[in-house]
Amino acid sequence: MRLPPLPDLMTRRVATFGLALLGAGVFHLLGLPLPFLFGPMTACLIAALAGAPLRGMGTLSTLARTILGVAVGASITPDVVARIPQMAGSVALVPLYVVIIGLVGVPFFRRLGYDPVTAWYAAMPGGLQDMVAFGTEAGGDTRALALIHATRVLIIVSLAPLILTGLYGSSLTGALGAPTLDLPVGELCLMGAAAVIGWKGAECIGLFGASILGPMIVTAALSLSGLIHSRPPAEAILAAQLFIGLGIGVHYVGVTFRELRSFILSGLAFVGVLAALAALFTEAVTLSGLAQPVEGFLAFAPGGQAEMTVLALVAGADLGFVILHHLTRMVVVILGAPIAARALRVRRP
Repeated sequence: MRLPPLPDLMTRRVATFGLALLGAGVFHLLGLPLPFLFGPMTACLIAALAGAPLRGMGTLSTLARTILGVAVGASITPDVVARIPQMAGSVALVPLYVVIIGLVGVPFFRRLGYDPVTAWYAAMPGGLQDMVAFGTEAGGDTRALALIHATRVLIIVSLAPLILTGLYGSSLTGALGAPTLDLPVGELCLMGAAAVIGWKGAECIGLFGASILGPMIVTAALSLSGLIHSRPPAEAILAAQLFIGLGIGVHYVGVTFRELRSFILSGLAFVGVLAALAALFTEAVTLSGLAQPVEGFLAFAPGGQAEMTVLALVAGADLGFVILHHLTRMVVVILGAPIAARALRVRRP
């Protein structure tokens, strides 16, 4: 697809960013939860469905995701590493969780009329970009995959806070981080370097989720060596929320009525299936004593890695526990889905 001329592209991005800020401001004034995530997401979603020519932030959005990678890495302390064996029982359930989702999801989408490749990658609970890329390469319907996965992320991110507050009594007021002025300049510089070096280094070696995993690995090394002792500043994490919310809304630019009726409704229906399976596994790890309720819910909620990181932060959950489960899910899906598709000869007719 040919990009619009540069001035037009910049105008769209500035307008989109202004709309996101407006949404955050309105949600903040109304006292609504997570205003810097849900305000931009809601404003951009409404504008996109209304036909506004919004545009994503490109590299800026990717850079914002590195902040979350640094936040997770800074939370990996010697104490967290020492507790990894205690998490093994719960983590071991993740591959089973992914397999069951596939066994239920693929026939679900086939019954709705999708071709085998599109049904396969629409059912996989992996990252939006990864599943769209793999599915497109295998001959699937790119637009259908993008909208189905975007809808999955949108609905889960929207419902999860309601479940956390209503069912688990979470206040969603967990400390995001200290203000910038309260953090040592040296640590801020180290975190900034870890974000960029980790991101670009991970890209160079082809690591999936490079913008989050690369900074996470570098920052974890700094944390474990005692060079940093705090998360990124609160302002940076709020900025990351804004760009993530904006990005979710922008995915719906150009949606037609036919796509709204078919692809998005398919995604909505599948979220119901995912919710039932996530609830089953959450109850299993909670009742067996493998996890606390909030951590168990967030660990098995099949949302995007960045979005679940934000929710774990604001819920005051154990970041190490939650992220380890999501990393395991991503690894299983990204490595397993293409291999299983070839083994089962999943092809587009």
